[in-house]
Amino acid sequence: MLLAKPTLATEQISCSPAVKSDNPLIWPLLSLLQASHQSWKVHHLATELQSRGLLSRLDAEPDKDLFKRNFLLMNALFELQEMLLPKQWLQVRAMEIQIFRLLPAELNLILAQDASLREYYLDWNNYDTCANAVRAMLESFWNRYQSYIGVNPRLMQQSHALNVFELDETATDREIRRQWRRLALKWHPDRPEGDAAKFREVCEAWQALRDAGL
Repeated sequence: MLLAKPTLATEQISCSPAVKSDNPLIWPLLSLLQASHQSWKVHHLATELQSRGLLSRLDAEPDKDLFKRNFLLMNALFELQEMLLPKQWLQVRAMEIQIFRLLPAELNLILAQDASLREYYLDWNNYDTCANAVRAMLESFWNRYQSYIGVNPRLMQQSHALNVFELDETATDREIRRQWRRLALKWHPDRPEGDAAKFREVCEAWQALRDAGL
């Protein structure tokens, strides 16, 4: 059974434009799912990420903390689902989360049925806070994740970062983001052709370009 849209009331806050950042939980989630041949429950994924120091308390109020953890996980799962297609299928259900090598025969129907849920969790405006708070939260996650995978904290030069991404100075924000996801997914250590050193380099390049405001 799919997890329904939350009905938790959110306070309307006027703040900066929508956040342009990637959820760093995408990559540890990929590791967990690729290393397992059985389905996961969303709360089990949360517990495992918490044990690795990648998912901490997000709100002083227990109900809101639970909501925000769930939102962060579902956002990352739907992002990963899109990234893995069309080579693999990530089933995103609250109690049945698993990667399959073969796509389901009724893929288009499933995607259509899940469209509203996917749209909800991919919209950071539904995170129950303003964009500045979301950005700060994501930065905190990135710092912990970089420590977890061993990324060098000293940022590389922008020109070198673009070279890592196989792009030049004319690259748009959209092109950089698309290449970041493609290369990170390609070199992730849990992928068949993965390479931990290249994955770290790609993460460092992404951090450098993000901090440069691209």
